[in-house]
Amino acid sequence: MPVSSHDRRPRIGVSVGVWRGGDVLLVERSGDPSGGLWSFPGGHLEWGESLEDAARREVLEETGLRITLVGIPMVHQVILSGRDGDTFRHYVLIVFAATAAANAEPVAASDALAARFVRPERLVDFNLTPKLAAFVDRTRQLVEG
Repeated sequence: MPVSSHDRRPRIGVSVGVWRGGDVLLVERSGDPSGGLWSFPGGHLEWGESLEDAARREVLEETGLRITLVGIPMVHQVILSGRDGDTFRHYVLIVFAATAAANAEPVAASDALAARFVRPERLVDFNLTPKLAAFVDRTRQLVEG
């Protein structure tokens, strides 16, 4: 799918590793490009919005949870190319670590088909977005600091 020249610029997104005790929050994505895969809640930065506000908003929209941000453990780049080699998606992803209240229970909404807290050792039971296991480790280190 060719990309018009005015659209050829990276999009900025946020992703949030939300921890409740020893469990991490996962959402099952419904939309492109990761539909059907499990990942952290997240999405695009809106015009005039701070990265922190975007992280809080995306988690609230997708799961109904209010979170406390702990920090930014990493910046990740996603460049997707088609069969013809032409880049059709380019994201710069700011990955946040956060905590949720001990009694917090997510409810899937927005573009999340499902949402649940999961023990990290159970990640093998899920079809994850690429690199998510590394994101889980990095956010966990920051939260447990």
